[in-house]
Amino acid sequence: MRDVIIIGGGTAGLTAALYLTRAGVKPLLVEAGGFGGQITSSPMVENYPGISSISGMEFADRLMQQAADSGTDMELADAGAISRNGEKLSVLIDGVDTECRAVIIAVGAKHRELQLPRERELCGRGVSYCAVCDGAFYKGQPTAVVGGGSSALQSALYLSQISSAVTLIHRREELRGDKLLYERLGKQKNVSFLLGAQVQELIGDNELSGVSVRDNKGNTYNVAVNGLFVCVGQTPNTAPFAGAVALDESGYVLAGEDCKTSMEGVFAAGDCRRKAVRQLTTAASDGATAAMGALNVLNA
Repeated sequence: MRDVIIIGGGTAGLTAALYLTRAGVKPLLVEAGGFGGQITSSPMVENYPGISSISGMEFADRLMQQAADSGTDMELADAGAISRNGEKLSVLIDGVDTECRAVIIAVGAKHRELQLPRERELCGRGVSYCAVCDGAFYKGQPTAVVGGGSSALQSALYLSQISSAVTLIHRREELRGDKLLYERLGKQKNVSFLLGAQVQELIGDNELSGVSVRDNKGNTYNVAVNGLFVCVGQTPNTAPFAGAVALDESGYVLAGEDCKTSMEGVFAAGDCRRKAVRQLTTAASDGATAAMGALNVLNA
């Protein structure tokens, strides 16, 4: 029997663990892959308050060590279905039911990739999935954004204030994003559009130097860019919990700013929760909020 089980070892989950242990609770944190979450793939973090510059891997390592030193039990295992039996909750961990009084789901979300050769190899070396996180590294350099939704338009608009040139590449002839964002982008002199086109190849050895793009008419273009920002959506890692808590049409957990889900005693924190902004700071904020919610359950 555990007081609290935290599912997911990214920033949200580790922050929740830290807050719980400091309140005298010893949670069990379960992580299926590697501790640290998405931030471990970011070469440099420069927008976290109080830390001027740190690599994503070092940030994650420090946070994990801090949670471990405070007394968090950590386990590499697969966590599956959540169920309720009276006042107790149960989490399936590596096929074994483990009872607890509160659960925090902090499983994050995966960025959808373009599925191109060497894409993962060049991640952090020109390929990125977050303009707000990494855009500043390409100040005064040419960049490109792949995608046609509002997040892609927002990323291109953000980069237009930093990069020397921004090319927006979208496989359809029309953009799906907010019309106002498109109009604002059209007014930026350093923004161009390649619609009805797809990236076919990443160019560059150790660092990205360009992309090869093929349009729907069969024409091929080479575009010189130092940064390629992929904004083709995310997939939350919430499938195992679909029968327990309410999810939206995209699979994100329906939970408000209090992080409460549709199941009593179960909270959602970080990128797996439906929200407007997904950043390192908001993940930490969710982790603290979910931990305080779980404490309220324990003290009820």
